[in-house]
Amino acid sequence: MNDLMDRLNEFMSERRGLLPLIGIGLIILNFVLHLLPIGDLWLVTSNLFLHVGLIIALIGILLINPLQ
Repeated sequence: MNDLMDRLNEFMSERRGLLPLIGIGLIILNFVLHLLPIGDLWLVTSNLFLHVGLIIALIGILLINPLQ
């Protein structure tokens, strides 16, 4: 488990802006899904991608300084 955490820490320290970009991408995906005439799909009505994207982006912004 410690080895996995070390590798994850090294990976994220080299790519500090990756989590906010993934979060912004999920938020944009949620916006695009609302524009499409899909109907009453559960993913669209629950705004799942919006909420998950916001949480990932905020965690990514909070981790930028500790990963330096």
